[in-house]
Amino acid sequence: MAKLPFRERLDQGTLLLDGAMGTMLHANQHLPMDSCFDLLNVTEPAAVASIHRQFIEAGAEIIETNTFGANIYKLGACDLQDRCAEINRAGVELACRVVDGMFKDSVYVAGSVGPLGVRLAPFGRTTPEEAFNAFFIQTGALIEAGADLLLFETFTDLREMAEAVKAARAINSDIPIVAQMTFNRDNRTLLGDTPAQVARSLHDLQTDVIGVNCSGGPAQLLTLVQLMHRAAPDARLSVVPNAGWPEMVGGRVMYPATPDYFGEYALAFEQAGACIVGGCCGTTPEHIHAMRRALDDPAHVTPTIVSVSEPKESAVSEVPETPTQLAQKLAAGDFTVTVEMPPPRSYTAQKVIASAELLHEAGVDFINVSDSPMARMRMSPWAVCHLVQHHVGLETVLHFPTRGRNILRVQSDLLAAHALQVRNIFVVMGDPTVIGDYPDSFDTHDIAPSGLIKLIKQNLNEGTDQAGNSIGQPTSFFVGTALNLNAREPEREIRLLKKKIDAGADFALTQPIFDITVAERFLDAYSREYGALDLPVLIGILPLYGVRHARFLHNEVPGIDIPEAIQQRISDAGDDAQREGVRIAQELLLGVKDFAQGVYIMPAFGRYDLAAGVVDVLKRVPAH
Repeated sequence: MAKLPFRERLDQGTLLLDGAMGTMLHANQHLPMDSCFDLLNVTEPAAVASIHRQFIEAGAEIIETNTFGANIYKLGACDLQDRCAEINRAGVELACRVVDGMFKDSVYVAGSVGPLGVRLAPFGRTTPEEAFNAFFIQTGALIEAGADLLLFETFTDLREMAEAVKAARAINSDIPIVAQMTFNRDNRTLLGDTPAQVARSLHDLQTDVIGVNCSGGPAQLLTLVQLMHRAAPDARLSVVPNAGWPEMVGGRVMYPATPDYFGEYALAFEQAGACIVGGCCGTTPEHIHAMRRALDDPAHVTPTIVSVSEPKESAVSEVPETPTQLAQKLAAGDFTVTVEMPPPRSYTAQKVIASAELLHEAGVDFINVSDSPMARMRMSPWAVCHLVQHHVGLETVLHFPTRGRNILRVQSDLLAAHALQVRNIFVVMGDPTVIGDYPDSFDTHDIAPSGLIKLIKQNLNEGTDQAGNSIGQPTSFFVGTALNLNAREPEREIRLLKKKIDAGADFALTQPIFDITVAERFLDAYSREYGALDLPVLIGILPLYGVRHARFLHNEVPGIDIPEAIQQRISDAGDDAQREGVRIAQELLLGVKDFAQGVYIMPAFGRYDLAAGVVDVLKRVPAH
């Protein structure tokens, strides 16, 4: 009897997907988890075929090809990018031979496609066109080799998923597609999307089945699929959980969920509306067989009681006494690169964290987190600093405006930041509330920036508050100040800078400049008045985005003066204006490298990929 077309089979009841190919290969072949499992389609086909057979014998009706990571980016890490089509074709042909050899007329071969392993702009440096091309190569090989359907799984970025689906549809508009996203423990994707947002977006892509895989164990995924079903009630759903949260036991990765537990949840998934169920990381043929028994004979499923223990809270570590990494780097005379990031408008920070990871990989040394820029409501910046330091491992600089804070709040907020191990502070006046979301809100202050620098360095860092009361252990803040190199009254700016230095400022961040002579002229003027400037200065650099952006900055932002020649370069660049803006920023960076201690990059419109592009120029310059 001929196999039913996949879409017709979807209408006849729940389909059982197979389990974890990677887990089985890791266990059977004793391979490290970072091995190129996809290459085994060519080098060890018998090992891969054996796992396919075990899952089919356990009752799976869909088997996934061993091609999850077989894209040009992940294969490129093993110098196998030129064999991408070959490895994918081999994966499909191998699975098809197993199915045909076992005479399984009801078993479907799904071409497995995972994420590229690189982030799309603006959270990464891969363009949508480059992602489309990568998926076009992989899915083209899978379709050509005869896959019955494509299974896009473990995606975290909806835009990347869209490029994958578009690429597949460009090759074969009729190929069935299952599209699955993965979620963190907070039931959001890595970039902060909710199950409802994911469901609606995937459904809009007009895929045949939408769903969730990997993430956590069956309990979490049951909640997720229920939320997705409410948001997209007409969509077909798939649920493919891990065998619980992984644990390290004796140097091996172990998954706690038992096969019987999976069997129970197979029914719960089916009752929640799923038409495809299966297993992801940690699931074996035993898990799949338990799900098969449950789906075939629900009356014989024995409920499993699972006790979940709360994670133990880690002890609060003492504040380190050593200088911050920023302090150490500037003291050593190392050229320093920091990039400004505003907090998110919501309470989710996944996109900020993803952007910080991009910058970290690009070679950025520190992240500056601004505080309600342009007086717009944002998440508290010291929370973002803490999250970036905790999740990315990149030290931060907290912007701390005096505007809108009385002396009581100033000190309590600083102590809170220090408790979160945020010790680099950039003291600024802050933007007036009249220009922001709440123009009538409180806008006065008890202390000016120079006074706050003095309070931090001569009170808090000495163990007392402003009133002279002991705060116990002294703080260890490293304090920065703002500097306008292009001030309309340079003499006044020079006097103010000297006052801040006398108050204890440790470093300065400047407004962006577009002419190196502006910085040189200011520093010369300061040295004539007070002697050579003995303060690390990080020069502001702002990559121009386009003609309108350049004209706005030049005409409407105080302290920014863009020479006509620079504006003309952006204008002449036309559609290449963004790249020209990066080139101009790179020229400025190299130009200040010989006399400044670093740069402070301020990317516009959240284009952190452009900031990363600016930093790339340092990789081509020998270190002094």
